[in-house]
Amino acid sequence: MTGTPSDPALLGLPWNIPLEQWPEDLFVALPRGISRHVVRFVRLSGRVYAVKEVGERLAGHEYRLLRDLARLDVPAVEAVAVLNGRADETGQPLDSALVTRHLQFSLPYRAVFSGTLRQETLVRLLDALAVLLARLHLAGLYWGDCSLSNTLFRRDAGAFAAYLVDAETGELHPRISEGQRAHDIEIAHVNIYGELLDLEAGGFLHPSIDPLETSAQVCRRYEALWDELTHAEVVEEVEWHRVEARIRRLNALGFDVAEMQIQRKLGTARIIVAPKVVDAGHHQRRLLRLTGLDVEENQARRLLNDLDTYRATHRRPGDDEEIVAHRWLAEVFQPAVRAVPPDLRRKLEPAQIFHEVLDHRWYMSEAADRDVGLPTAVRSYVGNVLAHKPDEKAVITPDLAE
Repeated sequence: MTGTPSDPALLGLPWNIPLEQWPEDLFVALPRGISRHVVRFVRLSGRVYAVKEVGERLAGHEYRLLRDLARLDVPAVEAVAVLNGRADETGQPLDSALVTRHLQFSLPYRAVFSGTLRQETLVRLLDALAVLLARLHLAGLYWGDCSLSNTLFRRDAGAFAAYLVDAETGELHPRISEGQRAHDIEIAHVNIYGELLDLEAGGFLHPSIDPLETSAQVCRRYEALWDELTHAEVVEEVEWHRVEARIRRLNALGFDVAEMQIQRKLGTARIIVAPKVVDAGHHQRRLLRLTGLDVEENQARRLLNDLDTYRATHRRPGDDEEIVAHRWLAEVFQPAVRAVPPDLRRKLEPAQIFHEVLDHRWYMSEAADRDVGLPTAVRSYVGNVLAHKPDEKAVITPDLAE
């Protein structure tokens, strides 16, 4: 056994017996995708592990690759151990075994598609898969076997995430080539289409899901995301409106920003963003948790975009998200709202005022081809926009007010 088995009970499993013949009381009934190898789930000391029988060369390759992906922080299952040199009681050799830790609260994409899906959930599922493919390719991984069975889906605090679960055909390179990337997407297209047809033939696929269109949609979403994540954007000076433009384009594609980095070198800067897919209400919950502001979902998304931009450009070593959010509230949001004359504040709620100020700043910066700054945008917004708006209370009818 090679690996980092934290549970000594792994050593006591009947490795001298083919996996198909293990006692049933060791197994846990969990949904799994189709596989060319024997795969079983076992529970030990409260933990669930996936055990796969495969040839020694492939087992070793997949174990090492999963360990590399973990170091690169790529969404994939955790490799625990690989066992070589297995033999039965008569001395006949057995295939090697790869042990991975089961990802809690996850389901194979194939199992998710076998149930009833709302249209908005289907879109988020496809987007999460596109994000996974993009992250793998950014890390230099050629997967070679993307499918509904080889991908796990999990919801985590409102976020939709996809995880690689089978990496035996994967190849890790310093940088993936365009040919490898295109071939990987073509394989994903064919595999997803084939599995959806299989589910449709078995009566497990909802009639509203078209196999060909769904598989093609994954590829389209991936290509749009890949282009947005990888196109060169090097600026002479880090300007907020350029960062804001990057976030807006991701939002237009249906993605949010999970993380943003700004790399400075010799007077220039490069903007790097990591996308994520979120559930309804996620932005409201996150903004309320970080700042105490309780606003509408679209307002929360807009304010969080500005907060994330602030975090990328003003973060200090050791600062966590809550500390940065407190500084943003004190240094950005509250001063902008207080800059509005008291007699005009009743026209809109503070969150809506700040949201519109950010939009106003965006248009001013685009026209000037530079970041005009928040104070300038506030002054212009108050004088040219807010002063001419009716009071919110004045436009609400008495019946509606009641």
